[in-house]
Amino acid sequence: MNNSETSTVTEFVLLGFPGCQELQSFLFSLFFGVYVFSMVGNGTIVCAVKLDKRLHTPMYILLGNFAFLEIWYITSTVPSMLVNFLSETKTISFIGCFLQFYFFTSLGTTEVYFLCIMAYDRYLAICRPLHYPTIMTPQLCYILMSLCWVFGFLSYSVSTVQLSQVPFCGPNVVNHFLCDMDPLMALSCAPAPVTEIVFYILSSLIIILTLLYIFGSYILLLIAVLKVPSAAGRQKAFSTCGSHLTVVCLFFGALLAMYASPTADNPAAFQKIMTLFYSVVTPFLNPVIYSLRNKEMKAALKNILRLE
Repeated sequence: MNNSETSTVTEFVLLGFPGCQELQSFLFSLFFGVYVFSMVGNGTIVCAVKLDKRLHTPMYILLGNFAFLEIWYITSTVPSMLVNFLSETKTISFIGCFLQFYFFTSLGTTEVYFLCIMAYDRYLAICRPLHYPTIMTPQLCYILMSLCWVFGFLSYSVSTVQLSQVPFCGPNVVNHFLCDMDPLMALSCAPAPVTEIVFYILSSLIIILTLLYIFGSYILLLIAVLKVPSAAGRQKAFSTCGSHLTVVCLFFGALLAMYASPTADNPAAFQKIMTLFYSVVTPFLNPVIYSLRNKEMKAALKNILRLE
């Protein structure tokens, strides 16, 4: 295949959720509401952690930064979806497509690393409470958060470059609401097994290893909690970890279905639903989960919203 036959695609069409105009208008209203709630909810958590001195502890600093990450994560997908719901062409430029792929995968990977750091924080707080203040210092907390961002954006940089070098000569209709590995590889003019193998091995390693670490931390945590003599102490320990574990189960459940193994043979509708679940539903539920299950956060939110 010569160069004149390749790289002829200058833009892609994101098929999204095809349907009549009434359906497109309904989906626009639905996802617009989800996006606004997610932005306001996660933004309120960020403000609460920033403004309330009672929340200036590693646990809440991590939570505030996690909420900040969720704002950017949902922004990497939903605004383009909203534009496409109202657009007749539904196009995205070649460069824009791969930028979306890079930021979407990088922010998702950063979230995986953040969940690991949050599990480590809870493990220290409950299993090693006497050493917690000296180990999880604000300095270490900020270093760990910085590493999450750095390694999150480095993890898929090579895969993004490799994917962008795959020849695309038409058709250019992506059967998805965003630019992702499977639908893009389905449009390539030539097979690129190395690119796919590298991507899925890396994805599987990141997801499985981080999930094993998180669950390992919680097994040790559970053992420590069960040794607490008082029921009130056990209840308090479980309440501080319940929110985090809920987010972990929601997020990793969908990730495992999508990226732990190649999903090219799965129906496009399945891929879209799974992607929606971890990229839109999780950021949407994050403010609800953390605000309803945490007394300190509820008190801080009431102060921020001037409900007291």
